[in-house]
Amino acid sequence: MAGRQSGWSWATLLQLLLGVNLIVMPPAQARSLRFVTLVYRHGDRSPVNTYPKDPYQEEKWPQGFGQLTREGMLQHWELGQALRQRYHGFLNTSYQRQEVYVRSTDFDRTLMSAEANLAGLFPPDGMQRFNPNISWQPVPVHTVPITEDRQFLEMVANETGLTDLTLETVWNVYDTLFCEQTHGLVLPPWASPQTMQRLRGLKDFSFRFLFGIYQQAEKARLQGGVLLAQIRKNLTLMATASQLPKLLVYSAHDTTLVALQMALDVYNGEQAPYASCHLFELYQEDNGNFSVEMYFRNESHKAPWPLILPGCPHHCPLQDFLRLTEPVVPKDWQQECQPTSGPAGTDVIVALAVCGSILFLLIVLILTILFRMQAQPPGYRHIADGEDHA
Repeated sequence: MAGRQSGWSWATLLQLLLGVNLIVMPPAQARSLRFVTLVYRHGDRSPVNTYPKDPYQEEKWPQGFGQLTREGMLQHWELGQALRQRYHGFLNTSYQRQEVYVRSTDFDRTLMSAEANLAGLFPPDGMQRFNPNISWQPVPVHTVPITEDRQFLEMVANETGLTDLTLETVWNVYDTLFCEQTHGLVLPPWASPQTMQRLRGLKDFSFRFLFGIYQQAEKARLQGGVLLAQIRKNLTLMATASQLPKLLVYSAHDTTLVALQMALDVYNGEQAPYASCHLFELYQEDNGNFSVEMYFRNESHKAPWPLILPGCPHHCPLQDFLRLTEPVVPKDWQQECQPTSGPAGTDVIVALAVCGSILFLLIVLILTILFRMQAQPPGYRHIADGEDHA
């Protein structure tokens, strides 16, 4: 030990004599969460509408159709509590308006879901408690006005009184029965577990048909790609030190989540449950670069599931995330949504005209052959050159 101390003393003396400072490496920067975006579905609600023969019409529901229920309020309050725990240390323990911005669609159920969620996320603390008997404080929620098998189906039509069954109306029937069943109402005898299972299958197919199957890439650009474009923009802004709230929230619908997840190619094929939440988390790594992680919370008593963008690891570098999602982001949404016109439309018209002319000539040719065959005398048969005469 004495020799080791002597060695350190000589090294210290040598440093002092030479006037050389030892290089002290700065501590490594810890990986840190910089920004979070949430997209969640509203909580449990009453049916949006019903079918003619349903014994439970709108007057059976306390607030009418399409409204958030007490269960839905509790679901989002619990989600807010879970988010408060997950982001402890990232968000201030009390509400700070500079940290949070919440945007909702202009529906009662999404606005109320956002408010219930914020009640769980930011319970009043100290001076923020404006009434000692109320453990709640108002937090702003921003919005903008709204601008937008055959025998089986015959059975459903007969039992519901619907005259026009489409994928949309079948979805509505299932949704109505599901809401009624969830709230303890007795379903009609025809709505057996087997029928509910088949209706659910058709409902799931309607989602895939609406957002995928045919021209999925084009649909992704014009549906979920619009929201994804804004999320990408916000991630980029935060990575370039722009000042944005630390938490951006979108209170929306199951269709919003499905469209977004289809655009990201992480959709699992099932309807997003009530109060489910898609999380985007932007991290700054210890080397200064940024990465994106995605999670999906679809079960209230389990941690969110990691979501992996195809072509990237879970800790996806921001530049790779932007590159891989670029193809599904519309450049000009209004222009891309316009029907085909101009030269392309002219080409279609010309092609149809040519096909029509060819079809007309074929019909004329067939009729001419038939006419000539009928005009031949009985017993006459044309013999082609080289045919055996024996």
